[in-house]
Amino acid sequence: MSKSYHVAVAGASGAVGIEMLRCLEARNFPVSKLTLLASARSAGRKLKFKGQDVVIQELTEHSFKGVDIALFSAGGDISRKFIPAAVAAGTVVVDNSSAFRMDDTVPLVVPEVNGADVKNHRGIIANPNCSTAITLMALYPLHQAFGVTRVFASTYQAVSGTGAQAIEELDRQTRQWAAGEPITRSVYPHQIAFNVLPHVDSFLASGYTKEEMKLENEGRKIMHHPAFRASMTCVRVPVFRAHSISVQAEFARPVTVEAARVVLAKAPGLDILDDPKSNAYPLPLNVAGKDNCEVGRLRMDCALDNGLAFWVVGDQLLKGAALNAVQIAELL
Repeated sequence: MSKSYHVAVAGASGAVGIEMLRCLEARNFPVSKLTLLASARSAGRKLKFKGQDVVIQELTEHSFKGVDIALFSAGGDISRKFIPAAVAAGTVVVDNSSAFRMDDTVPLVVPEVNGADVKNHRGIIANPNCSTAITLMALYPLHQAFGVTRVFASTYQAVSGTGAQAIEELDRQTRQWAAGEPITRSVYPHQIAFNVLPHVDSFLASGYTKEEMKLENEGRKIMHHPAFRASMTCVRVPVFRAHSISVQAEFARPVTVEAARVVLAKAPGLDILDDPKSNAYPLPLNVAGKDNCEVGRLRMDCALDNGLAFWVVGDQLLKGAALNAVQIAELL
């Protein structure tokens, strides 16, 4: 008889929390009992799971008695405050925030890349940054074949990465613009509709943002590749859902487009869409709502000695967050 689990979702009312519920249901995760947790503000609301109403409870230190697996997506401060209590109660936590990603005792996992690291957990497993996870879906298989040394990348990040209020802000600003009304903003420092902001997360003394350092820092840990280098510019674009990343990667071993295509065609969780003559390449509009990431625009990089350029797109709420967390729970 297969075992089933008491699963809790912390941050259940947020954009990622709702996707976590959908993923658990769609993938038929063996849930014997489901506990939904959120702030006092959301407590009492109901969400549907497998046709049943489940009432959201307030997240407290005492929420985890009898819980086997908890999926957290409530932000770093909430994770730091409540995850130790969950672990003390015997719960294994998959955390979607940045709180524990660079902790040496916490595995940072993309199941298609380093799923085996899950077994080293001490109660917490971290979900990587959304752009990191999506980039590595294409970069890691290429690394296995050709040995990546460094990458230069620019992201085109959807507002869904900021959360439900940002999705609402883009929608509202678009309507305001169309109606000729004054454009109001509260989430971003500048208008996001019909604009791009080269500003994701807070700035560091180096001039990079925190988000821009994640591909290098998290990529080294996930790929077990301490010499990996990545220079990234992260950009917020007026897209509702799904992140796109332009990558120029340099490799230690000779690479060709044909050889890369063979490697990527076998990569789990990744589809190749690369026929420029037919205008076929990955688009965030088409990848939104899909589990798999898509890669295209494969070409030899003309500025790097042994380089490949490509374009990879993934649903930020799925592979970038909720789906990856549920896949980690499946490995557990």
